[in-house]
Amino acid sequence: MGLAMTTNTLPPALLSASSISSSFRRPLYCHYSSISASPRILSSLLTLNLQFMFQRICKSLPSLTKNTACRVSSGQVKVEDSVDDEACELVNGVELSIGEGDDSINAYLLKAVKNNNGTGILLLSDVFGFEDSSTRDFAYRVACNGYNVLVPDLFRGNPWVKDQPKIMFQQWLATQDRQRVARDIDMSVKWLVDEFIAAGVTEKLGVIGFCFGGGRVIDVLAQDQGAHFGTGVSFYGTRINPSAAANVKVPVLFISGDEDPLCPVNLLKDIEKSIGRGSRLVIFEGRGHGFAHRPESPEDDEDAEQAFAVLRSWLQEGLAVTSETLLHPRSEAHSIEEFLFW
Repeated sequence: MGLAMTTNTLPPALLSASSISSSFRRPLYCHYSSISASPRILSSLLTLNLQFMFQRICKSLPSLTKNTACRVSSGQVKVEDSVDDEACELVNGVELSIGEGDDSINAYLLKAVKNNNGTGILLLSDVFGFEDSSTRDFAYRVACNGYNVLVPDLFRGNPWVKDQPKIMFQQWLATQDRQRVARDIDMSVKWLVDEFIAAGVTEKLGVIGFCFGGGRVIDVLAQDQGAHFGTGVSFYGTRINPSAAANVKVPVLFISGDEDPLCPVNLLKDIEKSIGRGSRLVIFEGRGHGFAHRPESPEDDEDAEQAFAVLRSWLQEGLAVTSETLLHPRSEAHSIEEFLFW
């Protein structure tokens, strides 16, 4: 299926094109090894409850399919033509505790080793929690493109378990106090501000969220009184508060599928228009909930690659290119229209 455009900027023949897919494959294949902390990392984490550090080495990312249909509202989204595979091989991580006493929460921070541009990104998980393998894999993939990614435990050790009966979901959700979740996110934001902005490492932060976390992206940006965030990315966000969108002062990228009953396209269109400021809505035809970070078919996998390419270029354009600490120049960016015609 693939992407589709709400504006008629592509030929009809391309809008009806289908993705070419072969065998289903996961985007990353990695292994872990323990490492010792560098003096720089240890000095910045002295006040934290440091549990252990780990290193992950990943094979290069697969190439992206080029034959797909797309729909992007309100203008262009740029897509980079390549990733520096050598720079994308190594990510270091540290598991830590943020806050003090009973108010502390667990989290992990992943940082690019070779191509780190200094930018901090807050990644908010879906209901399966911060330790879920799909969330962790996606966080690594973002980090290996040059970022420092903080993933907090939004559910304090009690995420939704996949094999539980769906009838129990609302009962579980009722145990997750929204005000408590909001406070935990605030603590995570403050940690990022202290570690990266106040320390002079970067000027702006980014925030990414999936599903439950995708809805919280709007809350975070609406409450960003210190103007710490430069952009946000919401993947098929749920329980979004439309009234909060008017308070968002930075562009937001929305990515979703047109067969996702949990994230109606019409609602996303209204929220995108309410925010304005260069926000974008990218809809993948035929895709359901969660396709971008936990693909379940070859078709999902192809579109997940496209979605990540859009995400990567959005972050590059909105965050990394404005940072004076960018260490490695990125490859030339192309509009999504050019990308689809290759």
